[in-house]
Amino acid sequence: MTEFDEAPLDREAPPIEVRGLISRIGDRTIHDNLDLVVNRGDVVGIVGGSGTGKSVLLNTIIGLRSAEGGSVMIFGQDIRYARRRQWTAINRRWGVLFQQGALWSNLTVKENVAAPLFEHTDMLKDEIDELADLKIALAGLPPGAGALKPSELSGGMIKRASLARALALDPELLFLDEPTSGLDPISAAAFDQLIRDLSDSLDLTVFMITHDLDSLYTITDQVAVLADKKVVAMAPVRELEKSDHPWIQEYFGGPRGRMASGLRAARGAR
Repeated sequence: MTEFDEAPLDREAPPIEVRGLISRIGDRTIHDNLDLVVNRGDVVGIVGGSGTGKSVLLNTIIGLRSAEGGSVMIFGQDIRYARRRQWTAINRRWGVLFQQGALWSNLTVKENVAAPLFEHTDMLKDEIDELADLKIALAGLPPGAGALKPSELSGGMIKRASLARALALDPELLFLDEPTSGLDPISAAAFDQLIRDLSDSLDLTVFMITHDLDSLYTITDQVAVLADKKVVAMAPVRELEKSDHPWIQEYFGGPRGRMASGLRAARGAR
């Protein structure tokens, strides 16, 4: 065991700090000197055109792929040098909701939510069962949902079950990959409000990849725009509307962007 293995995570550092990131797939460069800082307590939306590497960025930050250059700091820890103890500490401080839910199909909802608790804690089964029920309720699922298998859930319920599992260990940092994709507008709006409420009440930092303009206008504090192989802008949506970058103008100034902006204005600021 080295001294580094025991080094504590810096609780004052930004939850996510990416510096000079270089990502490649084969001979293609996806990110070139990309910088991104996500501050504590913010809900940050990540947007960009097809092929700009949104999922590559997410997978690099959570350690599912290695970068070709640069650094990724999580709570002040450079993940390139994290040992097993550090990864365990980091994993307990974040939760991930993947785009398709990624629930284990042979387990019930309650068993899915309980799995991280069995893996990362020494709690007794009765305690884990009680906490799993609490997380299921916190995610807005109805009574009895915990006994269902993923195949018995609607698309919206799968998202909420996946969210309950992501929240199982009381994370400080939540990763969401297209959380409202495939949902009808009413379900998507309800899920957005749930994320905003959880962020406010639990002091969660949220990193959210999304194409949903309603989500961007409704719940984000900052939006980071991926283009030209890096983050070309990061600001609240209303500031991005004034950007002269061609892609940002097209995205937020197009018909759907104008509609989302108008609906947001009609509802009033949060």
